[in-house]
Amino acid sequence: MSRRPEKNREKPIKYFDYTMLFIIIFLVGFGLVMLYSTSSYNAQLKFKDSAWYLKKQVFATAVGFFGMYVAAHIDYHYWMKLSGLAYALALFLCVLVIFSGENYNGSTRWLKIGPLSVQPSEIAKVATILFLATIINKMPKQMGKMSTIMKIMILTVPIIGVVAKTNLSTAIIILGIAVCLTFVASPKYKPFFLMAFFVVGFGAMFIMMEGYRAERIKIWRHPEDYEKGYQTLQGLYAIGSGGLFGKGLGESMQKLGFLPEAQNDMIFSIICEELGLFGAVCVILLFLLLIWRFLVIANNASDLFGALIVVGIMAHVAIQVILNIAVVTNSIPNTGITLPFISYGGTSVAILLTEMGLALSVSRGIKLEAV
Repeated sequence: MSRRPEKNREKPIKYFDYTMLFIIIFLVGFGLVMLYSTSSYNAQLKFKDSAWYLKKQVFATAVGFFGMYVAAHIDYHYWMKLSGLAYALALFLCVLVIFSGENYNGSTRWLKIGPLSVQPSEIAKVATILFLATIINKMPKQMGKMSTIMKIMILTVPIIGVVAKTNLSTAIIILGIAVCLTFVASPKYKPFFLMAFFVVGFGAMFIMMEGYRAERIKIWRHPEDYEKGYQTLQGLYAIGSGGLFGKGLGESMQKLGFLPEAQNDMIFSIICEELGLFGAVCVILLFLLLIWRFLVIANNASDLFGALIVVGIMAHVAIQVILNIAVVTNSIPNTGITLPFISYGGTSVAILLTEMGLALSVSRGIKLEAV
């Protein structure tokens, strides 16, 4: 009895975005090297330990990689059930910061939980992404209506308002994430032009409500005329002195007490000083590669919810990178935004890596067929 030839069957291929994973690992590794180079002098003076900042960042990075591993191996649809709770919890923690937050360098943005300091505004970013992705996923056909878009934006007003009380820059990022998510889900563009006029008008009023915000505009225009413009000027000196290929890793002069808290918001200026324009362009290209991988995953996601999660994460990273570099180069007023994966900040790097795990989880749902 002869066998009949079997028909070719399509077999599913398991997909995982290793390219994005390698980019993340390289960015984190580069960030740790630059953090040590930037902070060692300051850490030695303050704590008698040149690796003090590095050790704390390594611990937060380890926590972040664990969070990334867990998030990557959990079906991202699971978070749909918890998105409302996550949003409410993030809002509660941000309110708690207003009343019992820890003050550091004049800013009250942290909650002390035992030996750890947590920045709830960072948690608010990922909570907002999951919450809005869930809401939009439930009514995709209504996203062409202005009323639907406004309802979604109104849902973000509480957390944006609370975060803006203590951290305007993060509130701007959350608003940008919300706008990006509604924009990609809406088939019409007209509502966003109207929204832009509203945001600009409201933003101008918000800035004028507090004297220190209006003062930042004046410092931005003429940093040399104000004492608070010192950090901006020193950062520009660092960028200008780096030249094409920089002074060499570890050879920065501005980090030796001239540029205050260089390991935080201004670390990109030290990158420019030590590695030059070449190093700065390489860092920007790495972020562009990461954004490209987000676009690939979002375009091939198995459903709208997964695509929206990745778009939200992409918006978070892209907006933060653009704003940080713009601040360091004095293209916009100083807003106190860190450079993702590179600047010092435990909560920031831990949450960012966990977000990368969410994006990788969506990538695992991409279906490839082969004969």
